[in-house]
Amino acid sequence: MDYRIVAEMSEPGGNALKEWHMVRADQDVAMCGRDIDPSAKVLPSDAWGTEAAQPFCHTCGALFLREAP
Repeated sequence: MDYRIVAEMSEPGGNALKEWHMVRADQDVAMCGRDIDPSAKVLPSDAWGTEAAQPFCHTCGALFLREAP
């Protein structure tokens, strides 16, 4: 399965990053269940665990570790 990392901003349309979420490629909802803004900044899934994807949603991270090959 393919994944992507999507930004959640502190406020809609804002510039301050709240945290990053992991999203399955065929879905519009983060693995933790949070709705994702389709216009939000996206990182490739291989950025998970790097400084570029910090801060990261703990729930998404745990689910991704259990699911990813």
